[in-house]
Amino acid sequence: MQNKLFGSRAFYRRVLAVGVPIMVQNAITNFVSLLDNVMIGRVGTVEMSGVAIANQLLFVFNLIVFGAVAGAGIFGAQFYGNNDMDGVQHTMRFKLIICTVLTGICIAVLAAFGPQLIGLYLKGEGRIEDAEASLKFGLEYMRVMYIGLIPYAITQAYAATLRETGETLLPMKAGIVAVLVNLTFNYILIFGHFGAPRMGVVGAAIATVLSRFVELAIVVIWTHRHTARFPYISGLYRSMHIPCHLFWDIVRRGTPLLLNEGLWAAGMAMLNQCYSLRSLDVVAATNISSTIWNAFACVYLALGNTISIMVGQELGAGEFERAKVTARHTTSFSVAISIGVGLLMALVGTYFPLIYRTTDAVRHLATQFITVGACLMPFTALTNALYFTLRAGGKTVITFLFDSAFVWGVNIPIAYVLSRYTTMPILMLYTCCQSLEIIKCIIGSVMVKKGIWINNIVADKKGET
Repeated sequence: MQNKLFGSRAFYRRVLAVGVPIMVQNAITNFVSLLDNVMIGRVGTVEMSGVAIANQLLFVFNLIVFGAVAGAGIFGAQFYGNNDMDGVQHTMRFKLIICTVLTGICIAVLAAFGPQLIGLYLKGEGRIEDAEASLKFGLEYMRVMYIGLIPYAITQAYAATLRETGETLLPMKAGIVAVLVNLTFNYILIFGHFGAPRMGVVGAAIATVLSRFVELAIVVIWTHRHTARFPYISGLYRSMHIPCHLFWDIVRRGTPLLLNEGLWAAGMAMLNQCYSLRSLDVVAATNISSTIWNAFACVYLALGNTISIMVGQELGAGEFERAKVTARHTTSFSVAISIGVGLLMALVGTYFPLIYRTTDAVRHLATQFITVGACLMPFTALTNALYFTLRAGGKTVITFLFDSAFVWGVNIPIAYVLSRYTTMPILMLYTCCQSLEIIKCIIGSVMVKKGIWINNIVADKKGET
């Protein structure tokens, strides 16, 4: 049993070599959001609620971009495992194109419908004045954040390709610099230090945008100065040519993944909207709990990305049995680690809400949400690992059904009915909806065990242009 579920020390050194830099980068990225959240939380509850809702909407964009680069990344990892640098270059061009298009679409949608989308979260019990103030602050924050979507998307295209080709340290280092920039300008602009005006939520947005441009500059400049190490970068912008067959193959396999990430993020936004119908306090409490959840979840999320990279490279090299062992051992490792992380999160969650300048009712509710999330973390870690295993083999339609289709077909209908047609207390409602993750564990385990994900999607593409 030990050999079946857990690997050797050499195996875990390999996993950690790939996974730790991703963990650190994810932690840094989430720390940027945490800084905004906590510092704005020190300003007031309505400001925090407005920014939280805006970030919930921007989160949908972030996940859509992630899905877009991940769809091409399936090919990138396997091309790299197959030692096809032209293929890696083509997939990177695809990422840059699709990220640019998606950014334009997102800005247009949010600019046109931002007030209506934020207003959906402000229909629960509470003072009308507080709801109006939250809407005002949310719009102020989001309008500045539009500018930051551009560098964010391009950075993701570069960082994803670097990780797929074995370079995980650079995105991490760039993220560290970005979080320092964000922290510095948050302190200066939110609270008006060193002679700067006190800008509140707008200052937080400006600080985040500045940090994203700094992160982009570091990643792009460093990568293009090391063309010998990354030969696929040489001539990247000489043209935007992508072989037609490859373009449509990425679209065919990548579209379900893009839709999956977008619909999953929209599903999470919809779930939070259902919770918000209980009261405006729930908006603030879910924001606090999700902030600390994101900080701790970076561990299992990084291990999921590690599965995608390592298994993808092994599938591309035709090492199917090794890929099966890697997926199984890394999944077990992710679940085991998440048990400890969940316990730590529950402990920290008792004190974390005290940082915020809000009511005791919001703090108490946030602590309860954090405890529920901590108890379910091992199950969430398992579904995440299963998802990335299925994705590594290019089974994007299956991952779509497994992930976002489950959210919209099961989670949301249950949350919709319970929130609108029952008087179930919010804690019970939240626990019921979150516990549905256990069902996904069973479904995903069956699919992975059947081996339907074992697939080399680039075997016949090497050398094609």
